[in-house]
Amino acid sequence: MIGAETLPDLLRRPLPEVRALQDRALARTIELCHAGHPYYSAVMKREGLEPRHIQGVADLHRLPPTSKQDFLNDPDAFRLSHPDLTMAERTLWKILYTTGSTTGIPAAVYVSTSDHYDYMVGCTRREDLVDLHDTDMIASLFPLTQFPMGAYARAPDEAAAVGASITFGRTGRPTPGSPLHQSLDDAVRLVERQGATVLWGVASFIRRVLVRAGEMGADFSRVRISMITGEASSAAMRADMSRRMSAMGCAGNTVVNRYGSTEQGGSMVECAPGSGFHSLAPNELYHEVIDQNGNSCADGVSGDLAFTQLTRRGTVLLRYLVGDVVSIDHTPCPHCGRTSPRVASNLTRSGDLLKIKGMLVNLRALKDWLEAAPGIAEYQIVIRPSDKDDLYSMDELVLKLAATDTPHDIAEQVANLVGVRPLVQIVAQDEIFDPLRAVKPVRVVDERP
Repeated sequence: MIGAETLPDLLRRPLPEVRALQDRALARTIELCHAGHPYYSAVMKREGLEPRHIQGVADLHRLPPTSKQDFLNDPDAFRLSHPDLTMAERTLWKILYTTGSTTGIPAAVYVSTSDHYDYMVGCTRREDLVDLHDTDMIASLFPLTQFPMGAYARAPDEAAAVGASITFGRTGRPTPGSPLHQSLDDAVRLVERQGATVLWGVASFIRRVLVRAGEMGADFSRVRISMITGEASSAAMRADMSRRMSAMGCAGNTVVNRYGSTEQGGSMVECAPGSGFHSLAPNELYHEVIDQNGNSCADGVSGDLAFTQLTRRGTVLLRYLVGDVVSIDHTPCPHCGRTSPRVASNLTRSGDLLKIKGMLVNLRALKDWLEAAPGIAEYQIVIRPSDKDDLYSMDELVLKLAATDTPHDIAEQVANLVGVRPLVQIVAQDEIFDPLRAVKPVRVVDERP
């Protein structure tokens, strides 16, 4: 919790004050990583770097960016181990997992006690950005997965930080032999029965809950906020959700747009539609936009978003490329006056790592699997709205296959590999790739708005 006592109004302090705080925290983390971080100690040795070379965030350019694939290749190499760590820094509080490894096995993110406390302190600093109170009943509608998904596991932490109550929908893909999972209708009735005031989950699923609640005539009169995360959402989709909340007689129609990742260990939030996502913990995280040469971009210039964890002591990531193309702004927010940096709201995801139904899916792993499968001549991966007449309906993963033979349980195998069950369509080979019409096939088609 470095600096939490000295800068209680952290999101409104002048940038030089926050930068000095970040520099001190980074210098200490670099010292620890140089001696006790398997991955970064090797990188620094290879680059000829010592702690004296990176004394502040302005020196981070000396360190090459870390790709998501670097982390997924060996997650345990990113766990800090050093004899000088305090009890709180060395104690393992929990393990979260992020999807996307090439083997289909989730990657572990280790959270120390000090990391956990930092997260909760950050939750108390969000003021009206995340308008939660001790009188709220939060309905966590994140899917119950076979591994501790970051958002699902952190929801109780956020509720605890503000003293709110929380209940769980337990939706998601059923696990064989387990009776835990509930249906969409069950989740709607849970919100109604518990008198939930806050809905929290993956954007498209929260909208699906609102649509179904309207169809069922459910009593959502106490709901005042929908918090959405896990995937990009358009302004039109959020406006549609707000309209549905008003039409249903909800107590409020606010849609809180959040952006984050399991690896980052925190979320960013818009103060107003299109304002940009505010950094909520600049004493714990340093955000930068990086160009193709690994250099930081100026404000307003688009590039790859990266974050550096300044105080983490479990899994530690430095200059970690999130996989989104954005721009950043360090000037005071014209909407709320906060001085914490803002990441542009109109971000785009790059590469083969895409969020589908709120799950980070490694399309490279799926491509490798399809190309190795016997009997599949051509394939195409399509991500689209599940209802063609409703552009904001939940995501649907479709596999178009030109095949002479496919396993009867191919959908189950793909679901086990990437965490999302596809709709399988057998089509003619030329429908996927006609060499008379194109130089090369289009392997991935994203039809979402």
